Amino acid sequence: MSKGYTAAVGMPRTDEELVALAIAGDSDSFNELVGRWERQIFALAYRVIGREEDARDVCQETFLRAFRGIKKFKGQSKFSSWLYRIALNLCRDWLRRDRRSEVLVPLDIEAGTNASLSGNPPESAEDHAVRRDLRRVIAQAMSTLSEEQRATIVLKEFHGLTFQAIADLQGCPVSTVKTRVYHGLSILRHQLQQAGGRTSVLGNGRPPTAVMTRGDRKMVKIDR
Repeated sequence: MSKGYTAAVGMPRTDEELVALAIAGDSDSFNELVGRWERQIFALAYRVIGREEDARDVCQETFLRAFRGIKKFKGQSKFSSWLYRIALNLCRDWLRRDRRSEVLVPLDIEAGTNASLSGNPPESAEDHAVRRDLRRVIAQAMSTLSEEQRATIVLKEFHGLTFQAIADLQGCPVSTVKTRVYHGLSILRHQLQQAGGRTSVLGNGRPPTAVMTRGDRKMVKIDR
């Protein structure tokens, strides 16, 4: 093990330590970075472009480019931010190159997870139908947003990035990020209100204008 990178037993290396080792030629350290961030990068791509197969391609290409360019990484931003930027650029290129109709943006990549494995109690058939309808309605609403609005809302609400972090990723002022979020939420509110009369969600006490969900947790209060 390289001097200066000896960690206490049970203490995982930081991203910065793994990057330094990867730059020095340690492929195992880069593989550890892949394992640490692959899920988040796939989730980002999946929510932005809305197709699982294409999201997996974007995720794979993101890490391939990162591997090829790791020696050029200067540490001026966090490694995760660097990965997010690569992935967002690839998503943007995909959307502009291969525009398709009816691309639905999935809200929850865990939608098919077995409840017994996740620790949550099994939901009833009625609850499952309500959740499915809610996801579908919000996904359709998300698909009406512009590329920039959709990516910004995904980064803010699903990945928990700050306005400043998103501005750094997208190369724009913080005020622009805030405008994209607020205008995007306004469009979602309008779309969800229009969809309200056409979905069974309203008949189950959970209007689609009230919440966006990640699993069982409240995500974004649209009516604010």
